[in-house]
Amino acid sequence: MAGELTHFDDRGASRMVDVSGKDVTARLARASALVRMAPATLSLVLDRKLAKGDVLEVARLAGIMAAKRTGELIPLCHPLGIDSVEVAFLAVDAATLRVESTVKVQARTGVEMEALTAVSVAALTVYDMCKAVDRGMEIDQVRLEEKSGGKSGIYRRDGSG
Repeated sequence: MAGELTHFDDRGASRMVDVSGKDVTARLARASALVRMAPATLSLVLDRKLAKGDVLEVARLAGIMAAKRTGELIPLCHPLGIDSVEVAFLAVDAATLRVESTVKVQARTGVEMEALTAVSVAALTVYDMCKAVDRGMEIDQVRLEEKSGGKSGIYRRDGSG
C-alpha cells in the first residue's frame, strides 16, 4: 500500500522488509547532489591543481565505494551485489559542481539508497579535499532523479515516469 511504512511491523518494531517473494528484475537508480563553492575553488578542482591531488577522481572512488557499502551504513537496507556504479561530475556554473551517480543491479529490491549514498559521500569527499581553501562550501539538493525496475515501475523527478 502506498504510504505504508514498511520498515515497521504491526507493533511498531523495526524490521528489514522481506523481499524473498519479489521477482529479480533489472533495477536502476540515478541520484544527484550539488556542491556550492567559491569560483576559485571550483577552478582549482576542475584544473586538478589542489595540493591534496585529483579531487574528482578521489571523490569518484569514494562514491563508488560508499554505494557498495550502503547496506552496512543504513541499518535496514539490504546488502546488494551491485552490478554497476558510475559517478560523474559537471560544473553547472562558476561556483556549482553537480555530482551524479547511476547504480544498476539485478535484484529483488531497488538501489535508490545506493545511488543517494554515492552522491552524498562523493560530495562530502569534495568538501574534505577542498576545506583547506574554502570552508564555506555547501552540499545541497541531494535527491533521487530516477529509478526503474520492480513492481512500482519508473519514477523520474521531472514527472514523466
